[in-house]
Amino acid sequence: MAGILVFAEQRNNQVKRGAFEALGAARTLVTKGGGEITAALLGEKVEGEAKGLGAAGAQRVFLCEAPQLRLYGSEAYAGIVTELARRISPTVILLAATAMGKDLGPKLAARLGSSFASDCIGLELDDAGVLTAIRPMYAGKVWARVTGTVPRFQVATLRPNVFRPPSATAQEPVVERVTAGFNLDALASKIREVIATAGSRVELTEASIIVSGGRGLKAPENFKMIEELAEALGAAVGASRAAVDAGWKPHSYQVGLTGKTVSPLLYVACGISGAIQHQAGMSSSKCVVAINKDPNAPIFKIANYGIVGDVFEIVPLLTRAIKKLKGEG
Repeated sequence: MAGILVFAEQRNNQVKRGAFEALGAARTLVTKGGGEITAALLGEKVEGEAKGLGAAGAQRVFLCEAPQLRLYGSEAYAGIVTELARRISPTVILLAATAMGKDLGPKLAARLGSSFASDCIGLELDDAGVLTAIRPMYAGKVWARVTGTVPRFQVATLRPNVFRPPSATAQEPVVERVTAGFNLDALASKIREVIATAGSRVELTEASIIVSGGRGLKAPENFKMIEELAEALGAAVGASRAAVDAGWKPHSYQVGLTGKTVSPLLYVACGISGAIQHQAGMSSSKCVVAINKDPNAPIFKIANYGIVGDVFEIVPLLTRAIKKLKGEG
Protein backbone atom coordinates (compact mmCIF):
# COMPACT_ATOMS: atom_id res chain seq x y z
CA MET A 1 0.00 0.00 0.00
CA ALA A 2 1.36 3.40 -1.02
CA GLY A 3 0.14 5.10 2.15
CA ILE A 4 -2.28 7.74 3.37
CA LEU A 5 -2.09 11.50 2.92
CA VAL A 6 -3.83 13.63 5.54
CA PHE A 7 -4.63 17.27 4.83
CA ALA A 8 -3.68 19.10 8.03
CA GLU A 9 -6.22 21.91 8.17
CA GLN A 10 -5.05 24.93 10.11
CA ARG A 11 -6.60 28.24 11.06
CA ASN A 12 -4.60 31.14 12.45
CA ASN A 13 -1.45 28.99 12.28
CA GLN A 14 -2.93 26.29 14.51
CA VAL A 15 -3.78 22.80 13.28
CA LYS A 16 -7.44 21.97 13.91
CA ARG A 17 -8.71 18.97 15.83
CA GLY A 18 -10.16 17.44 12.65
CA ALA A 19 -6.65 16.92 11.27
CA PHE A 20 -5.68 14.87 14.34
CA GLU A 21 -8.89 12.85 14.04
CA ALA A 22 -7.95 12.12 10.41
CA LEU A 23 -4.49 11.01 11.57
CA GLY A 24 -6.18 8.70 14.07
CA ALA A 25 -8.23 7.18 11.25
CA ALA A 26 -5.09 6.89 9.12
CA ARG A 27 -3.22 5.04 11.87
CA THR A 28 -6.05 2.52 12.11
CA LEU A 29 -6.03 1.97 8.35
CA VAL A 30 -2.27 1.51 8.01
CA THR A 31 -2.30 -0.94 10.91
CA LYS A 32 -4.42 -3.15 8.69
CA GLY A 33 -2.89 -2.37 5.30
CA GLY A 34 0.55 -0.93 5.91
CA GLY A 35 2.05 2.10 4.20
CA GLU A 36 3.36 5.49 5.30
CA ILE A 37 1.25 8.23 6.87
CA THR A 38 2.05 11.66 5.49
CA ALA A 39 0.53 15.06 6.17
CA ALA A 40 0.21 18.16 4.00
CA LEU A 41 0.58 21.37 5.99
CA LEU A 42 -0.04 24.61 4.09
CA GLY A 43 0.00 28.18 5.35
CA GLU A 44 2.30 30.97 6.45
CA LYS A 45 4.64 30.45 9.39
CA VAL A 46 3.14 27.08 10.32
CA GLU A 47 6.35 25.04 10.62
CA GLY A 48 5.90 24.88 14.39
CA GLU A 49 2.81 22.72 13.95
CA ALA A 50 4.69 19.94 12.17
CA LYS A 51 6.00 18.39 15.39
CA GLY A 52 2.47 17.91 16.72
CA LEU A 53 1.46 16.15 13.52
CA GLY A 54 4.39 13.80 13.95
CA ALA A 55 3.42 13.04 17.53
CA ALA A 56 -0.06 12.17 16.23
CA GLY A 57 1.28 9.67 13.71
CA ALA A 58 2.47 11.54 10.62
CA GLN A 59 5.79 9.99 9.61
CA ARG A 60 6.45 12.70 7.04
CA VAL A 61 5.09 16.24 6.88
CA PHE A 62 5.12 18.09 3.58
CA LEU A 63 5.35 21.76 4.49
CA CYS A 64 4.41 24.50 2.05
CA GLU A 65 4.73 28.03 3.40
CA ALA A 66 4.03 31.24 1.54
CA PRO A 67 2.38 34.60 2.35
CA GLN A 68 -0.29 33.81 -0.27
CA LEU A 69 -1.29 30.71 1.75
CA ARG A 70 -2.00 32.55 4.99
CA LEU A 71 -5.73 32.38 4.22
CA TYR A 72 -7.40 29.36 2.64
CA GLY A 73 -8.09 29.72 -1.06
CA SER A 74 -9.39 26.65 -2.85
CA GLU A 75 -7.53 27.32 -6.10
CA ALA A 76 -4.12 27.56 -4.44
CA TYR A 77 -4.64 24.82 -1.88
CA ALA A 78 -6.20 22.37 -4.35
CA GLY A 79 -3.37 22.97 -6.80
CA ILE A 80 -0.62 22.33 -4.26
CA VAL A 81 -2.20 19.25 -2.66
CA THR A 82 -2.97 17.82 -6.11
CA GLU A 83 0.68 18.22 -7.12
CA LEU A 84 1.79 16.56 -3.91
CA ALA A 85 -0.65 13.66 -4.35
CA ARG A 86 0.55 13.03 -7.90
CA ARG A 87 4.10 12.96 -6.62
CA ILE A 88 3.61 10.44 -3.79
CA SER A 89 0.54 8.54 -5.14
CA PRO A 90 -1.23 7.87 -1.84
CA THR A 91 -3.84 5.15 -1.65
CA VAL A 92 -6.15 7.36 0.41
CA ILE A 93 -6.44 11.12 1.05
CA LEU A 94 -8.26 12.11 4.25
CA LEU A 95 -9.67 15.49 5.25
CA ALA A 96 -11.97 16.68 8.03
CA ALA A 97 -15.55 17.34 6.87
CA THR A 98 -15.31 20.99 7.88
CA ALA A 99 -16.23 23.93 5.67
CA MET A 100 -12.68 23.85 4.31
CA GLY A 101 -12.60 20.09 3.87
CA LYS A 102 -15.98 20.01 2.16
CA ASP A 103 -14.71 22.55 -0.33
CA LEU A 104 -11.26 21.07 -0.91
CA GLY A 105 -12.08 17.34 -0.91
CA PRO A 106 -14.28 17.24 -4.04
CA LYS A 107 -11.83 19.45 -5.91
CA LEU A 108 -9.00 17.04 -5.17
CA ALA A 109 -11.05 14.05 -6.30
CA ALA A 110 -12.05 15.81 -9.52
CA ARG A 111 -8.49 16.88 -10.34
CA LEU A 112 -7.10 13.44 -9.58
CA GLY A 113 -9.94 11.59 -11.34
CA SER A 114 -10.60 9.53 -8.23
CA SER A 115 -13.44 8.41 -5.97
CA PHE A 116 -14.87 10.64 -3.28
CA ALA A 117 -16.87 9.92 -0.12
CA SER A 118 -18.13 12.74 2.09
CA ASP A 119 -19.01 13.02 5.78
CA CYS A 120 -17.77 9.53 6.59
CA ILE A 121 -18.36 7.87 9.95
CA GLY A 122 -16.44 4.65 9.22
CA LEU A 123 -13.58 3.50 6.99
CA GLU A 124 -12.46 0.05 5.87
CA LEU A 125 -9.52 -0.93 3.68
CA ASP A 126 -9.23 -4.30 1.94
CA ASP A 127 -6.03 -6.18 1.13
CA ALA A 128 -5.89 -4.61 -2.33
CA GLY A 129 -5.99 -1.09 -0.87
CA VAL A 130 -9.56 -0.35 -1.95
CA LEU A 131 -11.37 1.95 0.48
CA THR A 132 -14.92 1.40 1.66
CA ALA A 133 -16.45 4.36 3.47
CA ILE A 134 -19.58 4.30 5.63
CA ARG A 135 -21.61 7.50 5.45
CA PRO A 136 -25.17 8.53 6.41
CA MET A 137 -27.71 9.19 3.67
CA TYR A 138 -31.33 10.35 3.41
CA ALA A 139 -31.22 12.50 6.52
CA GLY A 140 -29.45 9.79 8.49
CA LYS A 141 -32.14 7.15 7.85
CA VAL A 142 -29.65 4.75 6.24
CA TRP A 143 -25.92 4.17 6.17
CA ALA A 144 -24.37 3.71 2.76
CA ARG A 145 -21.22 1.72 2.04
CA VAL A 146 -19.31 3.54 -0.69
CA THR A 147 -16.45 1.58 -2.26
CA GLY A 148 -13.76 2.93 -4.54
CA THR A 149 -12.80 1.28 -7.80
CA VAL A 150 -9.06 2.04 -7.98
CA PRO A 151 -6.69 1.85 -4.97
CA ARG A 152 -5.15 5.27 -5.53
CA PHE A 153 -6.13 8.87 -4.68
CA GLN A 154 -9.32 7.77 -2.89
CA VAL A 155 -10.59 10.93 -1.17
CA ALA A 156 -12.76 10.94 1.95
CA THR A 157 -13.89 13.64 4.36
CA LEU A 158 -14.52 12.58 7.96
CA ARG A 159 -17.38 13.74 10.14
CA PRO A 160 -16.00 15.72 13.11
CA ASN A 161 -15.92 14.08 16.55
CA VAL A 162 -16.45 10.56 15.18
CA PHE A 163 -12.87 9.37 14.81
CA ARG A 164 -10.64 9.47 17.87
CA PRO A 165 -7.41 11.50 17.77
CA PRO A 166 -4.46 9.20 18.46
CA SER A 167 -2.47 9.22 21.67
CA ALA A 168 0.61 11.39 21.44
CA THR A 169 3.95 9.70 20.85
CA ALA A 170 7.55 10.87 20.84
CA GLN A 171 7.77 10.34 17.10
CA GLU A 172 9.58 13.10 15.20
CA PRO A 173 8.34 13.51 11.64
CA VAL A 174 10.54 14.06 8.63
CA VAL A 175 9.68 17.60 7.54
CA GLU A 176 10.06 18.18 3.81
CA ARG A 177 9.55 21.63 2.39
CA VAL A 178 7.70 21.85 -0.90
CA THR A 179 6.80 24.73 -3.17
CA ALA A 180 3.91 25.30 -5.52
CA GLY A 181 4.63 24.35 -9.10
CA PHE A 182 2.72 27.40 -10.30
CA ASN A 183 2.71 31.13 -9.70
CA LEU A 184 0.65 31.84 -6.60
CA ASP A 185 0.37 35.50 -7.61
CA ALA A 186 -1.16 34.63 -10.98
CA LEU A 187 -4.23 32.76 -9.72
CA ALA A 188 -7.65 33.78 -10.98
CA SER A 189 -8.93 34.27 -7.42
CA LYS A 190 -7.27 35.57 -4.28
CA ILE A 191 -8.50 35.73 -0.69
CA ARG A 192 -7.69 39.16 0.68
CA GLU A 193 -9.44 39.00 4.04
CA VAL A 194 -11.67 36.79 6.15
CA ILE A 195 -14.05 38.65 8.43
CA ALA A 196 -15.03 36.46 11.37
CA THR A 197 -18.10 37.05 13.46
CA ALA A 198 -17.43 38.42 16.90
CA GLY A 199 -17.40 36.13 19.88
CA SER A 200 -15.26 33.47 21.47
CA ARG A 201 -17.69 30.55 21.66
CA VAL A 202 -16.67 27.09 20.62
CA GLU A 203 -17.22 26.27 16.92
CA LEU A 204 -20.26 23.99 16.54
CA THR A 205 -18.66 21.30 14.40
CA GLU A 206 -15.72 20.94 16.77
CA ALA A 207 -17.59 21.19 20.06
CA SER A 208 -17.69 18.20 22.40
CA ILE A 209 -20.80 19.61 24.10
CA ILE A 210 -23.64 21.49 22.40
CA VAL A 211 -26.75 23.08 23.88
CA SER A 212 -29.41 23.85 21.25
CA GLY A 213 -32.67 25.74 21.43
CA GLY A 214 -35.76 25.52 19.29
CA ARG A 215 -39.24 26.88 18.75
CA GLY A 216 -40.19 25.95 22.31
CA LEU A 217 -38.18 28.94 23.57
CA LYS A 218 -40.97 31.15 22.16
CA ALA A 219 -38.84 34.30 21.69
CA PRO A 220 -35.24 35.22 20.76
CA GLU A 221 -34.50 36.82 24.12
CA ASN A 222 -35.08 33.43 25.78
CA PHE A 223 -31.94 32.09 24.11
CA LYS A 224 -30.11 33.81 26.94
CA MET A 225 -30.85 30.88 29.25
CA ILE A 226 -29.52 28.49 26.59
CA GLU A 227 -26.33 30.53 26.43
CA GLU A 228 -26.03 30.52 30.22
CA LEU A 229 -26.36 26.73 30.33
CA ALA A 230 -23.82 26.43 27.51
CA GLU A 231 -21.40 28.68 29.35
CA ALA A 232 -21.75 26.59 32.50
CA LEU A 233 -21.02 23.44 30.52
CA GLY A 234 -18.26 24.96 28.38
CA ALA A 235 -20.43 24.19 25.37
CA ALA A 236 -21.28 25.63 21.98
CA VAL A 237 -24.75 27.03 21.26
CA GLY A 238 -26.89 25.62 18.47
CA ALA A 239 -30.38 26.21 17.12
CA SER A 240 -33.06 24.37 15.23
CA ARG A 241 -34.18 25.41 11.77
CA ALA A 242 -37.41 26.85 13.20
CA ALA A 243 -35.42 29.15 15.49
CA VAL A 244 -33.15 30.24 12.64
CA ASP A 245 -36.01 30.77 10.20
CA ALA A 246 -37.70 32.94 12.82
CA GLY A 247 -34.60 35.13 12.90
CA TRP A 248 -33.71 34.28 16.49
CA LYS A 249 -30.21 33.10 15.56
CA PRO A 250 -27.99 33.36 12.46
CA HIS A 251 -27.78 30.40 10.07
CA SER A 252 -24.30 29.61 11.41
CA TYR A 253 -26.01 28.30 14.57
CA GLN A 254 -28.32 25.91 12.73
CA VAL A 255 -28.01 22.18 13.35
CA GLY A 256 -29.75 19.96 10.83
CA LEU A 257 -29.98 18.80 7.25
CA THR A 258 -29.72 22.33 5.85
CA GLY A 259 -27.42 23.49 8.63
CA LYS A 260 -24.41 21.91 10.31
CA THR A 261 -23.84 18.26 11.06
CA VAL A 262 -22.44 17.72 14.54
CA SER A 263 -21.28 14.73 16.56
CA PRO A 264 -20.58 15.95 20.10
CA LEU A 265 -20.13 13.79 23.16
CA LEU A 266 -23.19 15.50 24.67
CA TYR A 267 -26.08 17.19 22.85
CA VAL A 268 -28.74 18.97 24.91
CA ALA A 269 -31.91 19.77 22.94
CA CYS A 270 -34.07 22.40 24.65
CA GLY A 271 -37.55 23.01 23.30
CA ILE A 272 -36.76 21.15 20.06
CA SER A 273 -39.37 18.73 18.73
CA GLY A 274 -36.76 16.74 16.83
CA ALA A 275 -38.09 16.59 13.28
CA ILE A 276 -36.12 14.35 10.92
CA GLN A 277 -34.44 17.44 9.44
CA HIS A 278 -32.91 18.25 12.83
CA GLN A 279 -32.08 14.64 13.65
CA ALA A 280 -30.05 14.42 10.44
CA GLY A 281 -27.64 16.94 11.88
CA MET A 282 -27.16 15.54 15.39
CA SER A 283 -28.25 11.89 15.53
CA SER A 284 -24.62 10.69 15.69
CA SER A 285 -24.11 12.49 19.02
CA LYS A 286 -22.75 10.14 21.67
CA CYS A 287 -25.33 11.18 24.28
CA VAL A 288 -28.55 13.14 23.67
CA VAL A 289 -30.50 14.87 26.43
CA ALA A 290 -33.93 16.18 25.41
CA ILE A 291 -36.07 18.69 27.30
CA ASN A 292 -39.58 19.13 25.94
CA LYS A 293 -43.07 19.50 27.39
CA ASP A 294 -44.54 17.21 24.70
CA PRO A 295 -43.99 13.56 25.73
CA ASN A 296 -44.63 12.50 22.12
CA ALA A 297 -41.95 14.76 20.61
CA PRO A 298 -39.82 12.81 18.08
CA ILE A 299 -36.63 13.89 19.85
CA PHE A 300 -37.39 11.48 22.69
CA LYS A 301 -37.10 8.52 20.29
CA ILE A 302 -33.36 9.12 19.88
CA ALA A 303 -32.63 10.67 23.28
CA ASN A 304 -30.56 8.79 25.82
CA TYR A 305 -32.17 10.87 28.58
CA GLY A 306 -35.47 12.70 28.30
CA ILE A 307 -37.05 15.29 30.57
CA VAL A 308 -40.73 15.97 30.00
CA GLY A 309 -41.39 19.42 31.38
CA ASP A 310 -41.24 23.18 30.96
CA VAL A 311 -37.94 24.25 29.42
CA PHE A 312 -38.20 27.61 31.25
CA GLU A 313 -38.13 25.80 34.59
CA ILE A 314 -35.71 22.98 33.83
CA VAL A 315 -32.91 24.81 32.01
CA PRO A 316 -32.30 27.38 34.79
CA LEU A 317 -32.35 24.56 37.35
CA LEU A 318 -29.75 22.63 35.34
CA THR A 319 -27.59 25.74 35.00
CA ARG A 320 -27.65 26.38 38.74
CA ALA A 321 -26.95 22.72 39.52
CA ILE A 322 -23.94 22.62 37.17
CA LYS A 323 -22.53 25.85 38.59
CA LYS A 324 -22.93 24.46 42.08
CA LEU A 325 -21.08 21.28 41.12
CA LYS A 326 -18.30 23.42 39.68
CA GLY A 327 -18.21 25.59 42.78
CA GLU A 328 -19.39 28.67 40.95
CA GLY A 329 -22.58 29.25 42.88
